[in-house]
Amino acid sequence: MKRFLVSVVLLASCLAAAAQPEGRGRIRDFGIEPGIFKTGPYNAITDVPGVRVGQVTLLEGNDVRTGVTAIVPHDGNLFRLKCPAAVWVGNGFGKLAGVTQIRELGNIETPVVLTNTLSVAQGIEGVLSYTLSQKGNETVRSVNAVVGETNDGQLNDIRGRHVRADDVVKAIVSAKGGPVEEGCVGAGTGTVCFGWKGGIGTSSRVLPADLGGFTVGVLVQANYGGVLEIDGAPVGRRLGQYSFRQSVENQDVLMSPDGSCMIVVFTDAPLDARNLERLASRAMMGIARTGGIASNGSGDYVIAVSVCPENLIDERTERYYPTLLHNDAMSPLFEAVIEATAEAVWNALFMATDMKGRDGNFVPALPIEGALQAMKLPPLP
Repeated sequence: MKRFLVSVVLLASCLAAAAQPEGRGRIRDFGIEPGIFKTGPYNAITDVPGVRVGQVTLLEGNDVRTGVTAIVPHDGNLFRLKCPAAVWVGNGFGKLAGVTQIRELGNIETPVVLTNTLSVAQGIEGVLSYTLSQKGNETVRSVNAVVGETNDGQLNDIRGRHVRADDVVKAIVSAKGGPVEEGCVGAGTGTVCFGWKGGIGTSSRVLPADLGGFTVGVLVQANYGGVLEIDGAPVGRRLGQYSFRQSVENQDVLMSPDGSCMIVVFTDAPLDARNLERLASRAMMGIARTGGIASNGSGDYVIAVSVCPENLIDERTERYYPTLLHNDAMSPLFEAVIEATAEAVWNALFMATDMKGRDGNFVPALPIEGALQAMKLPPLP
């Protein structure tokens, strides 16, 4: 009970800080409007109809800096009304539970849960408990829990495995629509991105009516390296923090390109698993637009899901008659997912705050004023 009360108090404090951290804001709050397509009203994955996000943040003592983020596709029984889905692997140095069944069957039957590397087992346990407890699932004997991760061990006592199955259930049942907390929250509490504090970020794009009017929403757990670019500007180089700098400039500065990024893509466009896989592959282009390289030691996974109501999969019926977009209609969706993925990462960086954690390790937040100034400078020679 003591741990629960402490966690609740810290969670409430953290969420309040994450909602409006002093001196921080989303990238559009500073006049930067990346891409060509408009965002949804929340500029978040929750702009996709029916999609909800829940987060549990664990900040305890000096060493616990971790949590859970859950993305719930719709309000119904997901096991009974499955969603078309696909996975794309940018680099497979990671642990994504449920990936083989998604690839085999082309759907998901549980919420998508994100946490830290050594808590995937607890993530699975929580998803199982939630799914088996749902009305109508009394006879279910097999569940494909979808749980992704990144390694937050620089700031978090990851070996302590502080995430519990109850935290996962709590994240799922507390999921809601509307604005999504970003930065040092949920599964992004202890993450690091481009050497600065990473975290959870989200963004969306809405296609013009003559291109279908569909919404694409993206949520990222940003925890990777490379050479940061923001809206085309070489911010990482200008701020003197980027991977391989120690070799390029003979500087005694080491920033690993390794890490991981979980990218969750939802859309209301009527897509099957094949075109969702194509959509997922383009999300990696959004990571490239931020300066990420999907390094050898990085686990970069994209999960793409369609929540188009007419195409939900009810396996109790004898036939399945989805309505699908033509291949020729995919290109605007590709542009949308690239834009939303990149902006989700930038939002994570802009919203994250300084953090001290395990063994006194300290990771500073991206200096927003410095980044904005770097973006105004003329191109590098």
